Amino acid sequence: MMKRLNWLPTAVALAAVLWLVPAPATAQDAAVARAFDGHPDLNGVWQAIGTANWDLQDHPASAGPVDTGAIGSVPPGQGVVVGNDIPYKPEALAQKQQNFENRWTDDPEVKCFLPGVPRATYMPYPFRIIQGDKKIMMLYGFAEANRTVHMDKATPEPAPIDTWMGRSHGNWDGDTLVVDVGGFNGEAWFDRAGNYASYSLHVVERYTPLGPNAMMYEATIEDPNVFTEPWTIRLPLYRRLEENVQVLEYKCVEFTEDLIYGHLRKEPTR
Repeated sequence: MMKRLNWLPTAVALAAVLWLVPAPATAQDAAVARAFDGHPDLNGVWQAIGTANWDLQDHPASAGPVDTGAIGSVPPGQGVVVGNDIPYKPEALAQKQQNFENRWTDDPEVKCFLPGVPRATYMPYPFRIIQGDKKIMMLYGFAEANRTVHMDKATPEPAPIDTWMGRSHGNWDGDTLVVDVGGFNGEAWFDRAGNYASYSLHVVERYTPLGPNAMMYEATIEDPNVFTEPWTIRLPLYRRLEENVQVLEYKCVEFTEDLIYGHLRKEPTR
């Protein structure tokens, strides 16, 4: 009598598992799409996935205002700061802690102010890149923020006026789009945890394609008024693949009137 093949069910199960595992991406699948000028084609709608907008650093879940329940709570998340340390000066760290304590009224996001750079990139909303050879537009839904990356300036020009979104100048380093941003007004925060910078903020962003539908985003942050040394955040961005995906205007000003001006009413709302 032949010996029973006890290994057969295991082999069948293993074959089924291997059949379900996706095959490695081919070179064509991983190829970076090219624009008309040979540089990577970054046109499209992109979005970050994660909790950086709540806190750039590692953080546990935490409660929000008691009357908001789970909706107002902070989800746990892994940090995007390289090394997980933000090198604050002692007096600046005290200001960051004060910002955190007052975040439910003082965070510029609560007031629908423009998000600034780099925060606009990792807010939980999509943004669109419109790429040209001399200019690149970045359009964000929140507060209708937008900015122009000037690709036709050999040397970055000083901003004519300080603004929330700063002035952006770009160039290509191989396949990486490098954007130099300055001219900030010093009012924006980096997240809901109160991390912030002053008007001396200088940001260098790097957008590096990882394939046709993903790219790595890095931003090196320098501000001698607030930090002892430059530091960097790093996170992936993903292309939105829905048919006819759009960046919708998030006109949030009307939702902030009571928060900002409620105390001026004849019968104050706060």
